[in-house]
Amino acid sequence: MRRRGLLGGALALLAAPAGAQPGFPARPVRVIIPFAPGGGTDNLARLIEGHVNRALGQNLVIETRPGAGGVIGSEAVMRAEPDGHTVLMTDASFSIIPGLYPRLPFDVLRDFAPVSLLATGSSVLLVHPSLAVRSVQELIALARARPGELSYASGGNGTGPHLAAELVKIQAGIEMTHVPYRGTGPATNDVVAGHVKLMFNGISAAKPHVDAGRLVALAVTGSQRNAALPDVPTFDEQGLPGIEAASNWGVLAPARTPDAVLRVLERAFATGVTEASIAARLEYLGFTPVGADGATYGRRLATDVERWTRVIRTAGVTME
Repeated sequence: MRRRGLLGGALALLAAPAGAQPGFPARPVRVIIPFAPGGGTDNLARLIEGHVNRALGQNLVIETRPGAGGVIGSEAVMRAEPDGHTVLMTDASFSIIPGLYPRLPFDVLRDFAPVSLLATGSSVLLVHPSLAVRSVQELIALARARPGELSYASGGNGTGPHLAAELVKIQAGIEMTHVPYRGTGPATNDVVAGHVKLMFNGISAAKPHVDAGRLVALAVTGSQRNAALPDVPTFDEQGLPGIEAASNWGVLAPARTPDAVLRVLERAFATGVTEASIAARLEYLGFTPVGADGATYGRRLATDVERWTRVIRTAGVTME
């Protein structure tokens, strides 16, 4: 039933009048991902790249530009010419950074034009197999016995995985040491190698390692299990409520991009995630395809910015 609704939305977008800006796109569209290669955002971009290329009649040029929890790449898009030829593909970190950085070089709600909410998805807590824990409660017991000795990796200060781990520390009353990396990919590599023992990650990036036995999945965020990892219980099931750290992925353009251009981009990206074969692959990897319009994504961003800022202030989370 959900698939039918998603495909119906995609068909409606395809049937809508083009309303295209004359000559757009006139050249390849640069997609800046403000994280290192190998993370969930990069995976999503590669999966829909072919469809979006065909829909636009131009190729996407995918560029990863990591640093400062996504700020560096986001700023590059904010400063780009607002003609639709440079866009940002990002995750939930985009709505977290306003609460963490008091002096951002941009306003996430004012300086960007939302194009499409592409997908949502749970996060998963992972540990290296050498760490002798196989449940959330066992991890909490170990952390309490060895306060501050356990280290967790993330793709950088202020990213969603960083904040998810901080929420676990607060809710469980434990101490762990944060080891930030310049992107989720490098962080995952070090956890797989056993240099750091645990991390949060998106399911799409984590699933191959879990399936191969290189990492152990302890718990997923959200109120329900994820179909991509059906045997992994939620935090709620394991007696640790309040770990609401689901991610989402979307596309934004610089503010003042013409509405007609935004609509062309919206149709190309939104139908990319809801095309049947791509949607099935995304679901297998742990994404929930959405393909919503820019207005819907804008409302989601505003709500998430307010929520995460409140959580950060209440919990006393600060940048390290």
